[in-house]
Amino acid sequence: MSRNHTIINIGRQFGSGGKEVASKIGASLGIEVFDNELISKAAEESGFSKDLFERSDERRSVFNLFSFFGMERFGSSQNYMGDNELFKIQSDVIKGIADKGPAIFVGRCSNYILRDRECLDVFVSAPLEARVKRVMERTGLGEDEAMSRIERQDRVRQTYYNFFTFGNWGTASDYDLCVDSSILGIEGTAEYIVEFGKKAGLII
Repeated sequence: MSRNHTIINIGRQFGSGGKEVASKIGASLGIEVFDNELISKAAEESGFSKDLFERSDERRSVFNLFSFFGMERFGSSQNYMGDNELFKIQSDVIKGIADKGPAIFVGRCSNYILRDRECLDVFVSAPLEARVKRVMERTGLGEDEAMSRIERQDRVRQTYYNFFTFGNWGTASDYDLCVDSSILGIEGTAEYIVEFGKKAGLII
């Protein structure tokens, strides 16, 4: 598919600073970053409650629509919205945004959803020690709690990604660049990704 604007997809380990890296890249290039905002757009365009998408954010589950609408709106055969329906809605939103102009997507299998387009696909990681420290500083959690949260969130993201893409979350072959954010720091990592993308011809 032809490309006339920059699209960057960023996967990340929990606590690696991937979202912060995306924000730095966005500020540097003047490109909007879509993360939680994507949930709002999916809700607006589908007509369903934003809460539905917040609960399903990078998770697999099935939702009873009676929780979000009155029973009279749905027949008995339409009472549930499962993984595939929610993923389809979010995929359509991502594709629609990518059609309109430059964008940076954080998570949500965007590298898979946009696999037929020329994009810069990046995975941001960091050693567990560095991630625990970042989560502790950001949340005020103790070390054990921070580690448990990292393990839980990574497991959730891995399950979500692997289920919908039939791939392996964080595997180098699924990305153009995998980078350890603890080496150069958030700003340095963002600068490195931009430099890489420009040299690769994937950042216009």
